[in-house]
Amino acid sequence: MGSPFVNQTGATPAGAAPAAAAASAVIRVEDAHKYYELGETRVHALRGVSLEIQRGEFVAIMGASGSGKSTFMNMLGCLDRISSGRYFLEGIDVSSHDKKALAFIRNEKIGFVFQGFNLLARTTALENTELPTLYTKIDKIERRRRASEALAMVGLADRSQHLPSHMSGGQQQRVAVARALVNRPSILLADEPTGNLDSRTSVEIMEIFQDLNDKGLTIVLVTHEHDIAEFAKRVLVFRDGKIRKDDPVLNRPRATEVLKTLPRLED
Repeated sequence: MGSPFVNQTGATPAGAAPAAAAASAVIRVEDAHKYYELGETRVHALRGVSLEIQRGEFVAIMGASGSGKSTFMNMLGCLDRISSGRYFLEGIDVSSHDKKALAFIRNEKIGFVFQGFNLLARTTALENTELPTLYTKIDKIERRRRASEALAMVGLADRSQHLPSHMSGGQQQRVAVARALVNRPSILLADEPTGNLDSRTSVEIMEIFQDLNDKGLTIVLVTHEHDIAEFAKRVLVFRDGKIRKDDPVLNRPRATEVLKTLPRLED
């Protein structure tokens, strides 16, 4: 049985034509520019960014504040539109889609994980995980089944009825990851997902991400932490609205192995 995350296009065969390779990209950005008008000042946040991310990649994005990485992530997540250029998500040009169309695409194709867990305080882990399915045509039984499956994928099958206040920070972030997975997205976007976590818990979240990526899920991660970026397969570095570095990760650590070397924290 195939992975739930590889549902349309597989890897490009050796020797395939460039057009076929481009078609297999989950993300393709062509000469993207983004301008913000701040009073009488015009800020050029993205300066001609072009990029392809293939299905099954795990990409980390780094850069100082104001480098353009957050603007780029907002564009990838269909939270904002570029001023010029083109953005293809699974072959669909979403550059000029209106807000309603972008909202549909976000819910259908993109899972989001943020630094803040953004869980509803009086709602169980299972109910929090179900939330994105409420905006789909999935019936109640299927919603519950998918939410239970997503919680099991992040190791929280036995915490489904717990409230956020009864869970650790790491467990809450796992619920947030499960919530991002429940609609079976094409891509997972994670914005500083370990920013509120201790060192060991951060590596535990990276273990989940590596496992999901091994199953075929495409992941794009924004982080300020070099040791977290090293768990990805490829690192982009933004500066002044451009990609200044795009390098594969050599000698990539496996989070499962790193965890064996880290002490468990005592309460």
